[in-house]
Amino acid sequence: MASHAQGLVIAAYSRRFIVETPEGPLPCQVKGRHLRVLCGDRVIIHTDGKTGVIEEILPRTNLFHRSDAFRSKPIAANVTQIAVVMAARPSFSLELTQRCILAAEAAGVASLLLLNKTDLPETSLARERLALLTRLGYPLVELCAHSDIAPLLPTLQGHTTLLIGQSGMGKSTIINALVPEAAADTAEFSEALDSGRHTTTHTRLYQIAPDTALIDSPGLQEFALQHVDADALAHAFIEFRPYFGQCRFRDCHHQHEPGCRIIEAVEAGKIDPQRLQLFQMLQKSRQKSPHHI
Repeated sequence: MASHAQGLVIAAYSRRFIVETPEGPLPCQVKGRHLRVLCGDRVIIHTDGKTGVIEEILPRTNLFHRSDAFRSKPIAANVTQIAVVMAARPSFSLELTQRCILAAEAAGVASLLLLNKTDLPETSLARERLALLTRLGYPLVELCAHSDIAPLLPTLQGHTTLLIGQSGMGKSTIINALVPEAAADTAEFSEALDSGRHTTTHTRLYQIAPDTALIDSPGLQEFALQHVDADALAHAFIEFRPYFGQCRFRDCHHQHEPGCRIIEAVEAGKIDPQRLQLFQMLQKSRQKSPHHI
């Protein structure tokens, strides 16, 4: 007999989903095309006990997504923190890492830095690069996932954590260490190209404990922030916040205006110039976007 039930979306494959229900996981499709269902969503489904149709998305606490000049690209819903996974090899993009953190700040989500593959000799250099962010207070966890996952466990407790990062950083190895039955595909990175290849092709949620979940996501090559408006973007730079409202001009864009308190803070050594340069570059890219013309 068909009935309605609530469930949690634990896997998203374009228009097909797996929903965890009190009776177990069910393959589901979406009713109509207006619902944009994401991994982490809590939903109402109509089911015959074997398959289901998602009819409603329950209210979200947040939505984590990226966007380019033309469209938004949602990644997951109802996350409480993101964990950006990096490693010394293949080399990671510090700018991409910062973009992920800025998106999290804009969504009201905490951020965690994971430096994986600490057995690599280049790890100390990678740690130095991350000092730009650890000085701001973003926590850093160092681990070698294929041998010891223990350093990560306390930081996950009580959270729904989205694992995010470039290909080849070891996200799937972390998943396998935490959830052995997941058997996530892993792949060696290319030394010649200094890059990894995609092994995760969809977003998947793993329940580690009753109050703790991990969401794996496909590897990133880029992360744009066109969905974040100018004020929210500035606010996402946490070190800028003490200076808001103090600039000479109320509509200061923190580019080159006289009396800009943020520029003065950079000149005084209170804000790293790399961070202001990133902000100014992101502002200019937003202004060139079709959304802002």
